[in-house]
Order: sequence, then C-alpha cells, then structure tokens
Amino acid sequence: MPARTLEKLRARPGRRLRPEQEAALFLSCWIKAPQFVGSLAPSSRRLARAMAAEIDPRGLIVELGGGTGSITRALLESGLPTDRLIVVERDRTLAALLRQRFPGVKIVRGDAADLGALLEPLGVSSIDAVVSSLPLLSLPKALRRRIVDESFALLGDHGIFVQYTYGVVSPLSAPEFSLVGEQAERIWRNFPPAVVWRFRRLTAPLARVA
Repeated sequence: MPARTLEKLRARPGRRLRPEQEAALFLSCWIKAPQFVGSLAPSSRRLARAMAAEIDPRGLIVELGGGTGSITRALLESGLPTDRLIVVERDRTLAALLRQRFPGVKIVRGDAADLGALLEPLGVSSIDAVVSSLPLLSLPKALRRRIVDESFALLGDHGIFVQYTYGVVSPLSAPEFSLVGEQAERIWRNFPPAVVWRFRRLTAPLARVA
C-alpha cells in the first residue's frame, strides 16, 4: 500500500476507521500475504467483545495479529490498562497504524512464531493470556506448532490462549498440543460467523474468567 494511502488511513488515537477504509486496508494486506490474513474483513465489535470477555484485565496480555485494532480496542474497553497489553503484528503497514491509534500500547512488529525473542527486549518472560486472531488452520503445521509452543512457553500451566475460528472444528487439536480446549461463545453476527475458543495446558484446570 502506498505511503500516501497509509497516511489517509491513519486516524487520531482510538478513533475507528470507516468501514470502507478498513475493508480496503484488509484487502491490501490479504493480497500481499493471504496465508497470514484470516479474513477479508475486520472482526466485528461483537466478536471483539467476546474475545475480550475471556481475559482477566488485571493480567499481562499479548494479542497476536492486531490488524486494524478491533480486538485491541475491545481489550482496552474491558478495563485492561494500556501498559498491560502487548500487540504483535507482522505487517509493517498495520503495525504502523496500530502505533498511531493506540499510544501507550506496546506494538511489536514481528512473527508470532518468534514470540519469546520478540518479548525478551521488553523484559517479559511470562504472560497471563494470549488473544489470537491468526488463521491457525491455514498456516503450515510446523509454523502453527511453533506459535503454540512459543505462546505456552510464556503462558505456563495457568495461562489461557483465546482463539476464534470460522470453522466448525477446533482451531487447535487438543490431543496434538496437550491442551484442554472449550468453546466459549458463538458469534452469529460476524462476517462470517465465528466461534471463540479458549485453551489451557492439559495439566491446568479450565475455568472461565468471571
């Protein structure tokens, strides 16, 4: 996307992009790397709120695949302080946009498969939750494994991994990854309809955040 187009899409901090702007930006990113962009449209507010409802706003949260900030905004609106949120985004354009829109939030540009190395300069060695918008089912198996392993190396036995999917099956095979997975909520008013899942390590009790 040309730099002048990005400038037009940059909004004042926290301000939403118009639907046609978000659609244009997502389409541009999908054309560049369709395997890493799970949808042609940003997450709806209902889906974003459902994702945010799964985390404890007192924890340290990492969002994977910040996009244009739909879920980032919902996390902050849930009461999560800006200094308790780290957003990882691999696309240069989207990372720049997120920095403009959410001052105070740590925006890290890089690949989620290198999560531990990305967070090391921030002094982060453990986190409480991962909120992921990555299209895990469409990623190569080895890459998906690295992302999950890197995430749970930081989450430990008690952290939670929140992921949505448009499919009818779990976005992660619980036996393959030694996880306990459970559907949290189905969002019909999203395009396309989505299901929010939450995962923990098999050794950890599964409980929804109150």
